[in-house]
Amino acid sequence: MSLYANHAALRTGLAFLHVGGLVAGGGCAIAADRMILRATGDDVAERRIQLGFLYGTHLIVVIGLSAVLASGVLLFAADVETFLYSRLFWVKMGLVALLLVNGAAMLRVERRLGDAPGAWSRLAFFSRASLTLWFLTTLAGAALPNIG
Repeated sequence: MSLYANHAALRTGLAFLHVGGLVAGGGCAIAADRMILRATGDDVAERRIQLGFLYGTHLIVVIGLSAVLASGVLLFAADVETFLYSRLFWVKMGLVALLLVNGAAMLRVERRLGDAPGAWSRLAFFSRASLTLWFLTTLAGAALPNIG
């Protein structure tokens, strides 16, 4: 796409939107995952504090992921021929899909934290998965322009 290729400001803005969304959404998600893992003990007061923090992160994570997805579609459109046949790109897309499914599962468990036995241990499981998926997705994204 010549519009993208011929405009450095557009390339810079789109790259910033992609990385900025990752930093905001992924950063908040990683911080929330860390707090969940910290609160998996028996301290009910600590869990309540962490639950309040967790509710506050959802909007930022969703906005960040939306920025990443929107900019990712535009980056894909700018170089379809490269990405369409890249195995690493499709691995990254699979990781993003798993990240979204894991996030939905976390929300479902969160909503039942008060009355479901073992909910905190399930939430901790999804938090570990979230951490793993955020870092693997970031690794795949960093490798994509270098390995393809």
